Amino acid sequence: MFQRVIVLVMDSVGIGALPDADQYGDAGANTLGNIARSLGGLFLPVMNKLGLGAVAPIEGLKPVTQTGFYGKMAEKSHAKDTTSGHWELAGQPIFTPFPVYPNAFPEEVISKFVRLINRPVLGNKVASGTEIIAELGAEHMATGYPIVYTSADSVFQIAAHEDIIPLQDLYEMCRIAREQVCVGEHAVGRIIARPFIGVPGNFTRTANRHDYSLEPNGDTVLDTLKKDGFAVIGIGKISDIYAHRGITRSFSSKSNDDGMSILLDLVRSNTGSGLIMANLVEFDSTYGHRNDVVGYGRALERLDGQLALLIDSLQVSDLLIITADHGCDPTFAGSDHTREYVPLLVYYHNCPGGELGIRETFADVGQTIADNFSIAKLDYGRSFLHKLVR
Repeated sequence: MFQRVIVLVMDSVGIGALPDADQYGDAGANTLGNIARSLGGLFLPVMNKLGLGAVAPIEGLKPVTQTGFYGKMAEKSHAKDTTSGHWELAGQPIFTPFPVYPNAFPEEVISKFVRLINRPVLGNKVASGTEIIAELGAEHMATGYPIVYTSADSVFQIAAHEDIIPLQDLYEMCRIAREQVCVGEHAVGRIIARPFIGVPGNFTRTANRHDYSLEPNGDTVLDTLKKDGFAVIGIGKISDIYAHRGITRSFSSKSNDDGMSILLDLVRSNTGSGLIMANLVEFDSTYGHRNDVVGYGRALERLDGQLALLIDSLQVSDLLIITADHGCDPTFAGSDHTREYVPLLVYYHNCPGGELGIRETFADVGQTIADNFSIAKLDYGRSFLHKLVR
């Protein structure tokens, strides 16, 4: 069928609350819809033409003739985070939620970490990353003690100033946490290195973040593609999310713009038959978690312009899938992810366009990829390849 499948994950770009959102405290969440309403409309002509405006009402998007296939997907996993969303996209939903720590980490976790890194820690609380470095950054610089914190997600985050704790030392602390501390009942979804620079009152997180994820429960479509000799290229934090499994080449990115630049270069080149998967994290990390509605909206509009370049760069045998991994509605109180449907926009040269409906699981993406490359079927998901090419 298609020689290459390009999956672009707009991190946190949800499109309306799931039926069970109230169980997560997210009733009424709608990342795209609420941003558009708050800003008096969004200008997204490319995504609108692909069918976004036909998926759900979004202020500013007017009815047009769709040139792509469109729908939305529900998350089958019992979660609403990056790891669960991406694993499910690749065919491995999770049904036992990762542990979370709304009251901070228990003493047994912290004491073990302190003993293994041979120094005390600061923090151990639920906090925003920018707020906790503003609060504890000066003390961290004076003592050299790393800052440990968590959020509503299943994460163990370690923040450190790059001039106080060198990056390699910070990464080693994260490896210790991943391999020796956050294990068993405390096996959080991700350990995250959160380096920053600057001076008290003016700290800035850097692009040297690094995620240490659990390994997926079973084989993902990435694993099978790699085993069968296909290229599997990850952009941004894709390789980290899958614990570096099933990846043949990986490109880190510093921003959405950088990620799109890398993606455009790869799409325009001969990467071989297989999968290119990119994550655009700034929607989530820079705008969603910081409740920056204006910034989020402008970033969406900027991506829309870049999608025009991406579509023009597609080769005749390329299939483009645009989706997300969860929501993070910046209009909501708090700064946590939100339990939402995610958009599903699909395009290839001269495709007729049409509806893909409401999909029961993100795994439909992985199953479609498996179907396209005639590799082993996944345990979850229904392929929509037959709907694309009749």
